[in-house]
Amino acid sequence: MKALYRRYRPKTLAEVIGQEQITSVLEKSLKNHKISHAYLFIGPRGTGKTSVARILAHEINGFKYELEDDYLDIIEIDAASNTGVDNIRDLRERAIIAPTKGKFKVYIIDEVHMLSKSAFNALLKTLEEPPEHVVFIMATTDAHKVPITITSRSQVYTFKLANPSTMFDHLKDICKKEKIKITDDAIKIVVKRGGGSFRDSLSLLDQVSTISDGEIDGEMLTKALGLPQEAIIESLINAYVSGDLATIRNHLTELTESGIKAEITANELVDAIIANPEPQLLPLLDKLIDVNRSSNPAARLLLALCQSQNSIVMPRQIAQAPIIQKAAAPVKPQPTPKTADSKTSQPAPLPEPEPAPQPIAIANDTGATEIWQKIIAHVAEKHPLLAPDIVTAKYTFENKILKIYTGNYVRAKNIEKRRNAIAEILPGDITIEITKEKLATDPEVANIAAIMGGGEEVEINE
Repeated sequence: MKALYRRYRPKTLAEVIGQEQITSVLEKSLKNHKISHAYLFIGPRGTGKTSVARILAHEINGFKYELEDDYLDIIEIDAASNTGVDNIRDLRERAIIAPTKGKFKVYIIDEVHMLSKSAFNALLKTLEEPPEHVVFIMATTDAHKVPITITSRSQVYTFKLANPSTMFDHLKDICKKEKIKITDDAIKIVVKRGGGSFRDSLSLLDQVSTISDGEIDGEMLTKALGLPQEAIIESLINAYVSGDLATIRNHLTELTESGIKAEITANELVDAIIANPEPQLLPLLDKLIDVNRSSNPAARLLLALCQSQNSIVMPRQIAQAPIIQKAAAPVKPQPTPKTADSKTSQPAPLPEPEPAPQPIAIANDTGATEIWQKIIAHVAEKHPLLAPDIVTAKYTFENKILKIYTGNYVRAKNIEKRRNAIAEILPGDITIEITKEKLATDPEVANIAAIMGGGEEVEINE
């Protein structure tokens, strides 16, 4: 018995779902007999690139498409297994031979980006002066690896992941045809886990269709796939924001005992944050990305969640950061002359003996915190690509110098490139300094040390 993704593979352009922006153009080209000598299909896996390539190859020649047919004039090549220049030279020699039955000899080259440089050069010679009876249909998931010389000589079509509503309707229709008893909530889980890929979604539906003789519901499917419940994911995010470490520990323990891996929990948290992005969650998003790359995902996930919003804000609350106080100590304001109205018991609000502060100048720690929060909000709204680097940075502010500590060379370089994104919200008399160094005293380290039961602060080179 064939798998669902094979049984429901489209056989005509009209049956292709979710790629109407491509199929409509191809249908018009076929109707007007305007056939290009080279097509390049790009997009994520499972979006229908190979299926459309096969349909187009048959339509060009007027062949009826059946999944198991075998026409000599349609040649499929897996570039991942035929990467060498000799393979392409052999293709060029065979391309000269006229088609046996159809009007065109069609070469479908899957994962074309896997070809070697010399193979691409050999292919380019054929694309520059193609035989009239030859058509190339190339497909790739990594378009940036295909040389521009190939791309510029091809008609390029971009395939997109299916949106959730389209995929939901498609899967629900298949469930009716296959008599699979499954609730809408369970189908939504399949849609989410499929990630917009038709092949992955149908493969997953095929997998879960046998877990019960009765109706499959969301809770049953969640347990079968080893996924954390949405309520737990939502609770973890809320606990992170509020700094509720006890709730975080309890949930992680519960998930571990249920056999749910830290990597899966991290992925679910990432999906939840992306679905509803908020500035205070960007630091968590930045740390969750590292969980799957860690040699100890469980520990990395714990650290990511325990560096709560409260602890991340602490470096911005200068009153709690000793380095600010130490840095400010050497700069002693000159004593102002005593007058009849002066009160010697109150220190000057600013280190500079100026009659009035500038708009950005801070008279207390709260002002500095508000300024930094405004910078984060501005960057998150206007320059989202810079946001992860800014929200994880620390800072000091003194003598109108805003010094940003990134603790990372790459982040420092990223912020340096977009310095204007920060400067545009600050008055012109503020100087910005960016360093790859870490803040000498980091309250986050102290917080995590307390959570883990104390210990000395050590430097870890990753």
